[in-house]
Amino acid sequence: MSLFSALLPPAQITEALRVHLEPVQERAPRPRWIPPAQWHITLGFYGDRDDPEERAHWLRSALAGWHAPMLRLEGAGTLARVLYLGVYSEGLTELAAAAGAGDERPYLPHLTVARTEGDVPEELPRRLSGFVSEPWTATEVVLMRSERTEWGARYSILTRFPLESRQAG
Repeated sequence: MSLFSALLPPAQITEALRVHLEPVQERAPRPRWIPPAQWHITLGFYGDRDDPEERAHWLRSALAGWHAPMLRLEGAGTLARVLYLGVYSEGLTELAAAAGAGDERPYLPHLTVARTEGDVPEELPRRLSGFVSEPWTATEVVLMRSERTEWGARYSILTRFPLESRQAG
């Protein structure tokens, strides 16, 4: 079991991306496509040595007073054997740092859509590069548990941490 914190895309963004990916998936069934229910934007990864209650307590304190960021998905790229969509937002890198990102390597906000056994085929990022989501406000951070199964990772939400709304004015 591993713990991580994340932002979850809302249903309308998930559905728009699912529809956009459908023809790409039909033409390229070989990657292991991540189911929409597992899509998330990782903020901090804590590994398998953390106690969930202690991490939740730490996150509650670390995220106190943070404003809900406005996000959008745009463009595509690859990391090792991962195909992802880019995530753009003012302040997201700072929010991720507050949640513990960047300790091991620089933070790259992304949403993983597929994993491969070898290199990601070059045509896949090109096919996804034109996708741009509607902007949305991430109103909460979630602490999630990842459990490995023979069918891949299974994620579950342990705790939710609301972010403060920005008031116009």
